[in-house]
Amino acid sequence: MTITPLPPTDWNTRLAVTYTDPDGTDHQITPITSFTPTFGTTAEPLHSIERTHVGVVFSPQQLTFSMTVPAVGDAAGKLTAIALQGQRFKVTLQEQIGNDWSFSTIVMDQCVITSASPSPATVSGVPSATFSGFSNHVESTDSSSQKTTAPPQS
Repeated sequence: MTITPLPPTDWNTRLAVTYTDPDGTDHQITPITSFTPTFGTTAEPLHSIERTHVGVVFSPQQLTFSMTVPAVGDAAGKLTAIALQGQRFKVTLQEQIGNDWSFSTIVMDQCVITSASPSPATVSGVPSATFSGFSNHVESTDSSSQKTTAPPQS
């Protein structure tokens, strides 16, 4: 058995997370500790007494996110203001340097923050704030420029 090693990956890349506030101004969220988008697609089989799996029942898609931002700079303050005012905004996750990632962009549009949780201040280290919310529309573009939207536009 011969094992062929994969070519080395240039991990000299990074993702940029930006948000667009309601007036159309783009802001990069920096520094950012983490950003986790979650796309939940629920489907259940439809059964009959005669046989199983006669169809499928789809539930609405769940498009959620969570991001943690250190409380340095103004990103945590701006996101807190957006959360308290209940403003809708757009989050863009994009490849800024390099081409190692599966997706070149993920745009979560019409986002609403549902919770903001600041961490306690400590003697050492920087406090942070974690923001969670949902999106009404997502559009992703993979590395081969194939676009996908959710929920699908009719």
